[in-house]
Amino acid sequence: MDKLSREEVMHVAKLAKIKISEEELERYEVELKKLLDEVDKIEDVKGYDEEMLIAPWDHDADLRKDEVGKMLDPKEVVGVAPRHSGNYIEVPVVINE
Repeated sequence: MDKLSREEVMHVAKLAKIKISEEELERYEVELKKLLDEVDKIEDVKGYDEEMLIAPWDHDADLRKDEVGKMLDPKEVVGVAPRHSGNYIEVPVVINE
């Protein structure tokens, strides 16, 4: 098959939430088929394994355990902040809108 069906292209366009013209529809019937053919070539790679797509190494990350620590007193924290408003610490604006 050298191209996808009209229905398949329309389905992809609907999933992508895009409107395509009649001219684009005809072009994508061929172009999407070429793309899918290229993706299918992955299975021809010698030693292909689905796990390769997840991570290129065999060991998991060593993460530390979460431990509950001593909580700070909110009034004490606000009291030592350079600027505050009520129970909130004021910080400089870092993003301009």
